[in-house]
Amino acid sequence: MGLIIKKKCKHCHKLFIPDARNIKRQEYCHLPACRKASKADSQRRWLQKPQNHDHFRGAINCERVRQWRALHPGYWRRQKSGPDALQDLLNAKHSVIITDTFKSATSALQDLLILQPDVIIGLIANFTGSALQDDIATSVRRLQQLGRDILNPQNKGAHDGYQGSHYDPKGAQSAQAV
Repeated sequence: MGLIIKKKCKHCHKLFIPDARNIKRQEYCHLPACRKASKADSQRRWLQKPQNHDHFRGAINCERVRQWRALHPGYWRRQKSGPDALQDLLNAKHSVIITDTFKSATSALQDLLILQPDVIIGLIANFTGSALQDDIATSVRRLQQLGRDILNPQNKGAHDGYQGSHYDPKGAQSAQAV
């Protein structure tokens, strides 16, 4: 029988028994907060390397991703096997009665966006036909300005250096339901 080695977690500072396959490198215990800290530390160390600074940015990397996607069409649209996760999430939520309608009308959409960023990014990628981060970021800025113009029509296009409004009230009146 071998000696059991315990190590001190770099996050919670409690003693833990590291996985036998990774005993020399494991620095964090199995607790969720410690695993999150381990991931953050790993990403920080990866981004500190000079060759990784612009790995996800710039025209060269966008072209690299476009070429990869051309070789793997529909990769990001593939359905995962198993039950429909969205259906499970929708059924599990409880209704909330909101009494202050004006306050909730301005904050409910923001709350939803904060809680479901992956859904928003997926919708933008679906509507634009591109899953590249640079393209999505451009669309997000344009949609954000459109939302500001809709919510505050007297200051159309006055935010973030935009010159004109993206809101067309004539188009909105004739818009069809999605």
